[in-house]
Amino acid sequence: MFANVSKGPEMYEEEGYRLMGAAFEVFNQLGYGMAEEVYQQCLEIELGLRSIAFATKKPIALSYKGCTIEKRYIPDLFVSDAILVELKAVKELLPEHEAQLFNYMRISRQSVGYLINFGRKSKLEWKRFILSDLHEPR
Repeated sequence: MFANVSKGPEMYEEEGYRLMGAAFEVFNQLGYGMAEEVYQQCLEIELGLRSIAFATKKPIALSYKGCTIEKRYIPDLFVSDAILVELKAVKELLPEHEAQLFNYMRISRQSVGYLINFGRKSKLEWKRFILSDLHEPR
């Protein structure tokens, strides 16, 4: 599981700016209408070109009463050892997309997440989320 409790969420603003700079570059180059996997691969290239550390499709596990369940959750990216990123290429973001990111953040105990949508015709759509109530599972 990912865990980094040494910094508060406000400390990841610079990392977020760098992430979003890379995402805007991908959108400016490709526009909208591509498959999510295309944006994922291009964003990975752009992050690498900018020397931004990331892990891709790294599974996270959920524990229940001390037992790890078999189901694994797989966020699209984990950037700068601090930010969970979920990518979409849809006409509009829906509440279930936000819920998916929140679940990833809670399970991995990460307080900062970005939901980035490359599917809007007119602009890159993105949302930054902060979870401040992370607590140890009972």
